[in-house]
Amino acid sequence: MPIPAPAADSLAALLGARFSTSAADRELHGQSETFHRAPPPDAVAWPVSTEEVAGIVAICHEHRVPVIGWGTGTSLEGHALATQGGLVIDLTKMDRVLEIRAEDMQVSLQPGCTREALNTELRATGLFFPVDPGANASLGGMAATRASGTTAVRYGTMRDNVLALEVVLADGSIIRTGTRAAKSSAGYDLTGLFVGSEGTLGIITELTLRLHGQPEEVASAVCGFPTLDQAVECVTATIQSGIPMARIEFVDADAARAFNRYAGTNLHEGPHLMVEFHGSPATVKEDAQRFGELARDFGGTGFDWATTPEDRAALWKMRHGAYRACLALRPGATAVVTDVCVPMSHLPAAVAAAAQDIREAGLIGPMVGHVGDGNFHSQLLVMPGDEQELAAAKRVATRMAERALAVGGTITGEHGVGIGKRPLMRAQHGEAVRVMAAIKAALDPQGIMNPGKLVPDVN
Repeated sequence: MPIPAPAADSLAALLGARFSTSAADRELHGQSETFHRAPPPDAVAWPVSTEEVAGIVAICHEHRVPVIGWGTGTSLEGHALATQGGLVIDLTKMDRVLEIRAEDMQVSLQPGCTREALNTELRATGLFFPVDPGANASLGGMAATRASGTTAVRYGTMRDNVLALEVVLADGSIIRTGTRAAKSSAGYDLTGLFVGSEGTLGIITELTLRLHGQPEEVASAVCGFPTLDQAVECVTATIQSGIPMARIEFVDADAARAFNRYAGTNLHEGPHLMVEFHGSPATVKEDAQRFGELARDFGGTGFDWATTPEDRAALWKMRHGAYRACLALRPGATAVVTDVCVPMSHLPAAVAAAAQDIREAGLIGPMVGHVGDGNFHSQLLVMPGDEQELAAAKRVATRMAERALAVGGTITGEHGVGIGKRPLMRAQHGEAVRVMAAIKAALDPQGIMNPGKLVPDVN
């Protein structure tokens, strides 16, 4: 149902032109990167301060209006879709870097600041923020989805790099979690609770992040392998050998073919690994040499090293453009994009089984992955409106998740739950979903914070 008139009047009085019910603004905030669809929200708000967010949420609480946080809209599991209508709070105007504390290797910023904008701001400090999910996502959205990416094997995920938060709760009250200290034993880890909560418990309005020193030397490379098994087994052997990788990415033959067509590269159309090493010139040289020897043992060939910043940027731009490149393999298609994460010892079998499922289903499903931590993705291409094809893709995605759970893995390593993985939450967590539901009910008794996401219904 539309936002009640008293609520709309109060929001308009608070925000003026930064509150909109126009069809264009609503449609813009009703889009999804993947196949997930929902009607557009009833209205959109653009706050510029924590106090405005608190005022917006308090009005919505009073009138029981659903509230959905919005960063850059790059999530893959329908996290920001207004499945029950309501108000989208677009945080892109809250994009300031508030304070860089170089001596503490920390930064405080607003949630709408993107990772690329932050690293541009940090260039002169000798520091950088390493979590890199590929898209130029907002840091508030990255915290809300507990994002990771290509560098997680060395630098960890958002869970490891968020020190403190400011959060607006469902009733409009404001809390701060965490501290600027390196560690704390004081009370519940509320920062950890909100990181990954996907906007279902509150709206993040400020973050304090851990920074890292820019490496003295960086070297990147791409190499090809004869078979999928050899490439993935090389990943496992590399990690077990203790070679300190900054990135180790896998792409299969379909993904390599997509890169060639979309980006004009000349990769052989087979499996590849993309790797990167950080450190001193001596250690980078040694690590690269050790990896090269190991890769050759598994049939790795055609090493293409990128040591200049321009060449490295081109290599990782190609990897980060995988989603668009793979969509171009089937013009007009959308995608069921799924990811799972398994213990490293089970990675080769999990990737091989997923590839077989995709073939048997008759689907085009390029696979890529941040395989240094056992996380891989499949992009199952389906034509809009083809319900049989969509059902087949969902079955493949569910089988991937079931296999991951069977070996102690997870239904999603970084994409998050949203609406897409919500039906699988009970399979992973069992009765623990009741604890999640109890936390949700305690912090959001009216159920207005991003309803229909993450936590399954509990009877």
